[in-house]
Amino acid sequence: MSVYVDTSAFLAVLNADDRFHARARRRWHQLIEAGRSLICNNYVLVETIAAIQNRLGMDAVIAFQNDVRPILTILWVDEDLHQRAVSALLAARRRRLSLVDCASFESMIQAGMRQVFAFDTHFEEQGFEVFSLPD
Repeated sequence: MSVYVDTSAFLAVLNADDRFHARARRRWHQLIEAGRSLICNNYVLVETIAAIQNRLGMDAVIAFQNDVRPILTILWVDEDLHQRAVSALLAARRRRLSLVDCASFESMIQAGMRQVFAFDTHFEEQGFEVFSLPD
């Protein structure tokens, strides 16, 4: 079964100073050991790489690109999905909800996915099953 991975999970796994780091690493290893397919969209990749570069530096970007990216399946956001995400963002009128979040929701819906590895409460608010919650 497939699990969508959000930027918040990638950052928590990679950043030892993140408050969710221990839980994130444990969950990441559980997902890998269970053979779960790990999926995100290209907007999450852009957001994640920019955040890693800013917070952790280029060595961390290289490690992400060499070690994590190869095990991910990427869903590519096309013009139609982008427009649906923008419409959802504008309809929500919420300052803390991002276009990347809305594109993730739309990607998951389009792919028929319900499960996500994230530390972003927006996924739970949207009714997705979040894998970052305590065991």
